[in-house]
Amino acid sequence: MKTAGVIGGGAWGTALALVCARAGLATTLWAREPDVVTAINETRENKTFLPGVVFDAPVRATTDLADLAGADFVLNVTPAQHLRASLDAFRPYARAGVPMVLCSKGVEQGSLNLMTEVLEQGLPQASPAVLSGPSFAIDVARGLPTAVTLACPDEELGFQIGTALSLPTFRPYLATDMIGAEIGGSAKNVLAIACGISEGRGLGRSAHAALITRGFAEMTRMAIALGGKAETVAGLCGLGDLVLTCSSPQSRNMSVGLALGGGQTLEQALAGKVSVAEGVASAPAVVALARKLGVEAPICEAVAAILAGQAQVEEAITRLMSRPIKSER
Repeated sequence: MKTAGVIGGGAWGTALALVCARAGLATTLWAREPDVVTAINETRENKTFLPGVVFDAPVRATTDLADLAGADFVLNVTPAQHLRASLDAFRPYARAGVPMVLCSKGVEQGSLNLMTEVLEQGLPQASPAVLSGPSFAIDVARGLPTAVTLACPDEELGFQIGTALSLPTFRPYLATDMIGAEIGGSAKNVLAIACGISEGRGLGRSAHAALITRGFAEMTRMAIALGGKAETVAGLCGLGDLVLTCSSPQSRNMSVGLALGGGQTLEQALAGKVSVAEGVASAPAVVALARKLGVEAPICEAVAAILAGQAQVEEAITRLMSRPIKSER
């Protein structure tokens, strides 16, 4: 593989474009915003979404999806709730069998589809893969050591893409279970909001550890109910991503939770943010999916209720701590 296309010019899309370029791939990055494209092409910096990182490898930016038509594989990094629209826009230029690596994390509102299901419906001729794991865009962009899961049902294709993306500072681990990879990435954003609320409320490290552990149980139950594997969720794309996202204010989702726990409204918590906190949009969809599957997800339900204004923080905490006593497993 010699060429890569990236759909999405946010922080994560820009960081992954840099990974591709550093790996020696001719890389084209599509961004919706003309000013982002101009800045990248003229100053070698995405000043809007990833300021302060000057590109050390050649990336060509464009506002025309046709420029990605010839890419050997495409990384789709649009936010989860906009994935379907991006696939519709790319469809006229997508060749049969084009490898499409899904890098957004979430459950689609309304349909309750995972991102691979949205891809199957919107671009059925594509060969799917999922990239997920503990990875802050700024760390990846700066070339700091990062390991991720690359899940692809076609093992040979997964190996080819993983090899093409591999760097001394960026290591993909291969898997075939896309469902496990997706659920880990989707639920962890909601759980990070819960951990942020706990931190913002000053509930202590013990509560923080309990939320991560019991949140991990929720995402594992959901993955298994959908046909995924518990061992996938126990890897980088599940537990690894959960630990990172729930442990640093650098996480967009945890930062929203910190603001809510500190007494801000959701509108105040989101004000001025240029990047999307996926957990805010995904929370009601994750909860609806859990209910559809008959899976208990009390922490995700508490977050969704707080975000919807249906419960106050103290009320949600009391409900969680007052649930009937039961076996941990």
